Amino acid sequence: MLQESISVIKEKDPAIKSTVEVLLYPSFWAVINHRIAHSLYKKKRFFLARLISQASRFLTGIEIHPGAQIGRRFFIDHGMGIVIGETAEIGDNVMLYHGVTLGGTGKDKNKRHPTVEDNVMIGAGTIVLGPVTIGKNTKIGAGSVVTQDIPQNVTAVGSPVMIVRKDGVRIPPVAPEQMTGHQKRRAI
Repeated sequence: MLQESISVIKEKDPAIKSTVEVLLYPSFWAVINHRIAHSLYKKKRFFLARLISQASRFLTGIEIHPGAQIGRRFFIDHGMGIVIGETAEIGDNVMLYHGVTLGGTGKDKNKRHPTVEDNVMIGAGTIVLGPVTIGKNTKIGAGSVVTQDIPQNVTAVGSPVMIVRKDGVRIPPVAPEQMTGHQKRRAI
């Protein structure tokens, strides 16, 4: 776990010149602390899990609820202002930039936060709200607002979010809910 966290930061951030520099990286500590807090959360040690989570938030500026499920090789670049809610699920090889919110709308019960599948990149300042799913291999541009499911293998940008690439090919902007059945099948 520790070595993998170090190697993903060194791999993803060209500004890191040595392993010891990783120890100065806020997202390194946020992810390590989350993994500890999440382990305690699963054991129903809620207060201790939350204490670690809040201390990490204070030290790093990155707020990850201990209930959030996060996969391997998770990377946060310039992490200040990240918020990840309790029922969020994040797959493997996901990258978030600063100011990303994976939050709830206040209207949902049980599953209230987004699911982010494998190999997703979410740009700075993006807000993803509610129990929506962002499909595998998707990129969400900076400053986007996502309140509906996004299929896999697309690039989506804007507020409201519009799909502008599918399978790496530029397409006319289309809202996720307006994709035709054929487009959805190809994107998924």
